[in-house]
Amino acid sequence: MSNSSSIRHFLLLALEDTRQLQLLHFCLLLAISLAALLGNGLIINAIACSHHLHTPMFFFLLNLALSDLGSICTTVPKAMHNTLWHTRTISYSGCAAQLFSFLFFISAEYFLLTVMCYDRYVSICKPLHYKLCCPGTLLGSRACAHMAAAAWASAFLNALLHTANTFTLPLCHGNALGQFFCEIPQFLKLSCSKSYLRELGVSVFTTFLAFGCFVFMVLSYVQIFRAVLRIPSEQGRHKAFSTCLPHLAVISLFVSTSFFAYLKPPSISSPSLDLALSVLYSVVPPALNPLIYSLRNQKLKDALRKMMTSCF
Repeated sequence: MSNSSSIRHFLLLALEDTRQLQLLHFCLLLAISLAALLGNGLIINAIACSHHLHTPMFFFLLNLALSDLGSICTTVPKAMHNTLWHTRTISYSGCAAQLFSFLFFISAEYFLLTVMCYDRYVSICKPLHYKLCCPGTLLGSRACAHMAAAAWASAFLNALLHTANTFTLPLCHGNALGQFFCEIPQFLKLSCSKSYLRELGVSVFTTFLAFGCFVFMVLSYVQIFRAVLRIPSEQGRHKAFSTCLPHLAVISLFVSTSFFAYLKPPSISSPSLDLALSVLYSVVPPALNPLIYSLRNQKLKDALRKMMTSCF
């Protein structure tokens, strides 16, 4: 039996035991990290430097790229360090900082995806209102800045609430976390009997909030698809779909993996499955999101091509 006040460090889950597989996992994590850093960095620079991309859609995409960079820089470097040096430890304060940062960037990404869904709904279903409210410059669109600020502020409060609540739980089952980064469900497994109910109540509130955002996104896309199908020209429908499909693909990847990771029944839970799901929703999306958006958006591809040409 151990008390949380006496714990100075936690033990993270080792990805593999053999040295060859550890090096393989290190190379895979390094490749994914470099892809995420390069892709999101190029998108941020392209949007910031191209004046014709200073529109609400690309403004929110820039914020999404920032959240992707933050989320992958929170978990992967420590996992790579532990894999390379064959260690498992993370300090108590380091674990608290990692949990807060991960929750902050993941929550911000989810709220930003919700805001982007509203942006797509207004632009397609109410195009005249969209042109009046969002005149095409970042400085002239206070509504966009306010929505982005609300998403980041909500993510900060959510992360602060969960981190403060989690690290005040008494821990009675050791300090070994069954995950390669600090995650709330692993702390609940270490907490004393009945002490986890407080964090469980906060998690239920967050779940209802996330489910409300999900319902809002579903209803918005129902209206979007109905409006697109009413467009008479095939070219108009194709253009409208091309602006929505990347966002829909990113939502599907992020929501399906994260929801299943946290809401799956305990009967099918296993360390290998939990590890695979955590990689899918925390590591893979930041690397795939830039590719998804750049493949379907001609304006972004042109800006990236122009920027690369000017550099080389």
